[in-house]
Amino acid sequence: MIELQLERDRRSASTLVEQVVHGFASAIESQSLRAGALLPSVRQLAQTQGLSTFTVTEAYNRLVSMGLVVARRGSGYRVATLDAPPARRSASDWQPPSLTATWLLSDVYADHSVPIKAGCGWLPNEWVNGPGLQHALRAMSRVPPGRLADYGHPYGFAPLRERVAEQLDRRGLPVDLSNVLLTQGATQALDLIVRTLLRPGDTVLVEDPGYCNLLQILKLAGLNVHGVPRTPAGLDTDALEQLVAVHRPKAMFVNTTLQNPTGTTLGMASAFRLLQIAERQRMWVIEDDVSRELAPAGAPLLAAMEGLHRVLYVSGFSKTVTPGLRCGYVVAERDVLRELARTKMAVGLTSSESIERIVDKVLLEGHHARHVETVNERLKTAHIQIEERVDAAGLELFHRPRAGLFLWAKLPVEPERAAEIATAALRDGIWLAPGSYFRPDDAPTAWFRFNVPYSNDDALWRFIDGIR
Repeated sequence: MIELQLERDRRSASTLVEQVVHGFASAIESQSLRAGALLPSVRQLAQTQGLSTFTVTEAYNRLVSMGLVVARRGSGYRVATLDAPPARRSASDWQPPSLTATWLLSDVYADHSVPIKAGCGWLPNEWVNGPGLQHALRAMSRVPPGRLADYGHPYGFAPLRERVAEQLDRRGLPVDLSNVLLTQGATQALDLIVRTLLRPGDTVLVEDPGYCNLLQILKLAGLNVHGVPRTPAGLDTDALEQLVAVHRPKAMFVNTTLQNPTGTTLGMASAFRLLQIAERQRMWVIEDDVSRELAPAGAPLLAAMEGLHRVLYVSGFSKTVTPGLRCGYVVAERDVLRELARTKMAVGLTSSESIERIVDKVLLEGHHARHVETVNERLKTAHIQIEERVDAAGLELFHRPRAGLFLWAKLPVEPERAAEIATAALRDGIWLAPGSYFRPDDAPTAWFRFNVPYSNDDALWRFIDGIR
């Protein structure tokens, strides 16, 4: 077995996944590991190197996507048999997926072939709270099967709902169980709100740029969608006033903290004015707040400021537990929540109590607060590193949040070239996210979303340096 020299300092420019990939790639290219050689199992390598199984799995998946390693059911991971040197095989034989709407909305979550995921929307697998999840899964295995035999409560697992209510109370929003509905992720919560409160032909406002999956939900619902420009301080409230006066919207969807895709946080002045306009217009405000745990304290909480009269609060656990456990929630006034629960049962019955039990156990006994602190420290370090690379490449940054997943950066190209650049990047094994994906009118723009933990790869910045 090869010796991996791993740098475990969190300030290191390379993640542990990248270091494992580099170690095996170097051994294969130097033929220290020959074609057909069996690699250690995921569990074995994790134990001998003091790594999590998530880290090893991600590294092996990258080696497979590079064409250096093959995975066969029942026989583990082996060095690929190549007729050409591995580096040439990796560059020339890999076939990129087609950059289509179908791939971006669904297949991207199943496609592990793209080595550099600079445009994705989630934390690296190796950053997951592995010990907390493993503890929760062991505890779940001891639950009597009879407790998992039925569909569960329409509102979701009561202890987890209580935990959500307690957390919100500490943030200044006093609620109880009757205000909390668990869902299959925050995206389903948004879909339930759209189905319940809005009808085809209604007009709604979104942020421009804003959450791309929300835009698809609104289009599928047959709604008229108008964008309010997002600014580094929050919202362009003058533009908001004009749009409200002309279109009389039924609802406004807004990311409060560490917005996807810009990384900005709503300022207090924007928050107050938005709520004033909503009250005057009798307009719903849907507050999508999935990244609050990754944000510094002090960001406004619209639901707490307004008291759930016109605000519905949406969040989830994908950013701090794992996106693989589809668990989110919506908090609303009781009568509204009752209608949301009816919609939930009509379109999909109950959410998974098994998943909700696992998430509850992670929050209760998985040292969750300490894990979030560690993630936030790593994100801050990653932001500093990527800001340096962005500045060196001559890109314009919209905002420097030093927190959360995203940076919004402008490439020195004409907006019409953005799709061409994204396609060229994919041919080089790099997934970029052009700003048009996040705009309600799909208008081309030179702005791109960068996922900070995934963007510290030399190949990515060599590609960007070559764009002119």
